[in-house]
Amino acid sequence: MFWQQLVNGLTLGSTYALIALGYTMVYGIIQLINFAHGEIYMFGAFAGLFLVTVLQVNVFVAMTGAMIFCMVLGVLVERIAYRPLRGRSSRLSALISAIGVSIFLSTLMVLMHGPETERYPDTVKIASFHVGTIQVSSLQVIILVVTAVLMIWLQLFIHRTRLGKAMRACSQDLDAAALMGVDVNRVISFTFALGSALAAAGGVMVGLYYNAVWPYMGLMAGLKAFAAAVLGGIGSIPGAMLGGISLGIMEIFGVAYLSSSYRDAIAFGILILVLIVRPQGILGKPIAKKV
Repeated sequence: MFWQQLVNGLTLGSTYALIALGYTMVYGIIQLINFAHGEIYMFGAFAGLFLVTVLQVNVFVAMTGAMIFCMVLGVLVERIAYRPLRGRSSRLSALISAIGVSIFLSTLMVLMHGPETERYPDTVKIASFHVGTIQVSSLQVIILVVTAVLMIWLQLFIHRTRLGKAMRACSQDLDAAALMGVDVNRVISFTFALGSALAAAGGVMVGLYYNAVWPYMGLMAGLKAFAAAVLGGIGSIPGAMLGGISLGIMEIFGVAYLSSSYRDAIAFGILILVLIVRPQGILGKPIAKKV
């Protein structure tokens, strides 16, 4: 029972981690909580569904197409809703804009598709096998492998490429990076694109795993991913990975050993506890106050 739930928790936590990475990268650079990120995850799930059902491509091609689509969507959101507000003395206007974009995108999907739940067609043949007493499905293996590959690639990109170094420079000091010749607008747009692509991958995998997508699926998933980012340390990429996986494991164990009624309460209870005990998160660094 324990090991079986651990595998289930790792699978769910992997999707939370992919969404949480978008939150933490954007916050790390411009100190903005992009509350529209959950809706981009939802659009990614629907984009993958469209490619699988209408164009009848395989799941991996659909995931790639959904990631590209959401990269464009993420850049458009940044250009239209956030860039004009950057540099304002109050960050409240950007936060309100983020909430507005979230509501707009979910409502747009309802107008385009309707509020009904859609199911992914049976394009992936799901086989199950046993490792000792643990039952693992081929879909769980695909989710874990794809997530691991994306996270490793992201770490290598951030630390080994010129654009990744520019992202790290902007996260430390945006104004200083601009003075040193870094194209800040380009870096911020790329950060939104990259985070949106990872969220889209998570959306497609969740759609396959639970065999259901709906216009408001991004609300709760986005809030839980935000809780995961805070748990790991908002602004820390390894922290977002750790926080997402940890939250998924704790949620599954809570459902298994307590009750499914506590599924959503667990995530937000953990968020409150972390904010009280360790506000900077597991891997976050405390911010020194200026005197």
